[in-house]
Amino acid sequence: MKKILFFSTIFLGFVAASCKVDDPFVDRIAAPVLVIFEDPAGKSNGLTTEPSVVSSASADASITVRLLELNKDGLLDYKVGIDSIPATAVPVTFKLRNGTKISDVTTDGTGRSTLKIAWKSLGIATPSVGSSVQLACSATYKDVSFTKYFRLTATK
Repeated sequence: MKKILFFSTIFLGFVAASCKVDDPFVDRIAAPVLVIFEDPAGKSNGLTTEPSVVSSASADASITVRLLELNKDGLLDYKVGIDSIPATAVPVTFKLRNGTKISDVTTDGTGRSTLKIAWKSLGIATPSVGSSVQLACSATYKDVSFTKYFRLTATK
């Protein structure tokens, strides 16, 4: 009797472990590009969940984003590695987090697009050091849509 109980417990453990459970909340698809924000303080590494971008409070806000496609063909060859290829001519849409569209900018030959806009258009009438606004950057690359959230903060 102990053997039957023991083997049935092991069998039920294997059955429970072999069931695949889908994520009930978010159907995730990997972004087709690496999104890197560049600003005077430095570049983001593209892995930050919500990067912070800084821009001068005394001038129009400036946001530079770079889109890179990652070629992983040489992943297993240490002499080649992963190659970063600029995603060119990609229309990028900047929006406020409430969905209000700010502007469209297209990436250049290096995969960069720069948005220069008045702080007033972002909802900050008189920016001071520390003023910030939450934004989103959206695009479609190779028929895959993606959005990257970030925060724009005013500095000296």
